[in-house]
Amino acid sequence: MKTITITFFSLCFFVLLPADNLSAQTNVQNNGILFVSASSDTVFMGSSFTNASGAAFTNNSVVNVKQDITNGEVTMATGTGTLYLNGAGTQVIAGAEIFKTYNLITNNSAGFTLNNNLSVSGLHTYTSGIITTSVTPNYMVYQAGSTYTGDDDSKHVNGWVKKIGNTDFVFPVGNATYERTIALTNMSVSAEFDAKHNAPPTPNYANLFPPLVLLDTNEYWTINKVSGGSARVVMNWDHSKIPVPQVLLSSVRAAYYNGSFWINTGGTGSGNITITGSVTSNSVSAFNNNFTIASTSWVLPLQLISFTGQRYSTYNKISWVISNEADVVHYKLQRSDDGINFYTVSQKSANNNNSTETYTSNDAGTMNSKAYYRLAWLQSDGQVKYSGVIVIKAAQEKDFYVIKNPVSTSIEIFAGSTFKGTYSYTITNSAGQIMQSGTIAITTEGVQQVKLRPYLATGIYVLTLRNADHLLQKNILKE
Repeated sequence: MKTITITFFSLCFFVLLPADNLSAQTNVQNNGILFVSASSDTVFMGSSFTNASGAAFTNNSVVNVKQDITNGEVTMATGTGTLYLNGAGTQVIAGAEIFKTYNLITNNSAGFTLNNNLSVSGLHTYTSGIITTSVTPNYMVYQAGSTYTGDDDSKHVNGWVKKIGNTDFVFPVGNATYERTIALTNMSVSAEFDAKHNAPPTPNYANLFPPLVLLDTNEYWTINKVSGGSARVVMNWDHSKIPVPQVLLSSVRAAYYNGSFWINTGGTGSGNITITGSVTSNSVSAFNNNFTIASTSWVLPLQLISFTGQRYSTYNKISWVISNEADVVHYKLQRSDDGINFYTVSQKSANNNNSTETYTSNDAGTMNSKAYYRLAWLQSDGQVKYSGVIVIKAAQEKDFYVIKNPVSTSIEIFAGSTFKGTYSYTITNSAGQIMQSGTIAITTEGVQQVKLRPYLATGIYVLTLRNADHLLQKNILKE
C-alpha cells in the first residue's frame, strides 16, 4: 500500500486507484475531479478541505478531515462512503452548496459549526461533540432512509435539523447542555420538516385558547413544514433537566401557536409528571409554528386546612384535612413524648383526587402528661414536608373541650381550672380562609362562649383556640 502526500494547496485532478491512501497536512482544494473509489481507499486530511464550484468530488470509501470543509460544487454526489470529522478544534462546514455524504462520523469534543447544510443519506454516528447550526439557518440534514446513533446530552444538534421522507423520526435537538428531542410520527405522505429546540421563555404564553389554562414556559420547539401533509408531534419532559409545571398527568396536552393563540392539539400524557414522560398530539397539518406541552387544568399547592387531635379514654384521635391533594405518596403521623424526638405511629396512603380529603388515625400509645404530634407527607418528587406540632394532654377530654356540636349562634367551650389564660382564636372554612378571629379570656373554671357573627353561613368550620401553653382544635358544624 502506498501513500500519496499532497504538499501543495491546489489539487486540480486526482483519481485514487484501489488500495491507495491520500494524506495531506496542508490545506487541500479540489478544482478538478477527486474520486475515492475502492472500499480500501482512505483520504486523510489533517487540514481544511475545499471542494470548488467547478470540481467533482465523490467518496465511496473513507475521507477523514480534521479541519474545516467548504463546498461550492452544485451537483455534489452523495457517494457510498464515510466522512469522518475528528479534529481538535471546532470544525466549520461552509460554502455555497450543501455538502453531501453517505455515512458520517462526528468525533470532536470541540464541536462543529454548520455555516452550510451537511447532508447524510446513510448512518450518522455521534461519537463526540455538539453540532451547532447557524441562525441563517443552516441544517443538519437527514435524507430519506437515513438514521443516526450515539446521541445524548453531550452529542446532539444545537439548532436546526431537517428530515426528508415519510418514516417516523426523532429530531436529535437540544440546547448544547441537554438533548431535548421532539418527534414526528404517522406522516401522511413523504415530507420535508425542519425542527429546533428553543430556550425560554415560551413566547406569548398567556395567549391561551380554551380549554388550555397553563403552558410550559421553560422550553418549546419550532417545527416548519417545507412540504408534505399531516403528522403527529411527540414531545417529552425530563424534570431533572428542564422543570415542567406540576399538573395532573391526565390534563397534559400538546399545544401549538397559530400566530395569535396557543391551541390544544390533544393527546394524553404518559409517564410521571414529576420525573419523565411524553405526550403525543392528534394529527397536525398546520406547521410552521411553535409547539410545547400544556395543561387543561391547574394544580394548586397542597394545603393543610386543619390538623387536630382529641383525647379519648384509651387513645388519641388525630384528624387532618387536605386541599388540592395531588402527587402525594403517603402521610406519616409522627409522635413525640418530649416535644423534640419524633417517631412514626401510623402511615396513610394518599388518595390524590386533587380535592379536599379528610384522614384520621388513632394512637393508643401510653400517655404521660402530654403527647406531641406532627404530620409528614412524602411527595412524588421525593420532597418531605411537615405540619406544625399539636399537643394533646392526658386530661384534655375532661378539662378542655367543645360542649355541643353542631352549633347555632355561639360555640360553648368548657375549660378546667388549669386552662386559665388569654387565648387567640380563629374560625376557618374548608378552604382555609379565616372567617372570624379574636381573643377570649378564661379567668375561671366553667363554660366560655365564642359568639358567631351573623354572616357565618351554614357549613363545616375549624375552631382553633390557643395560647403559649394550650391548644384546642375542633371541627364545628354551623347549622
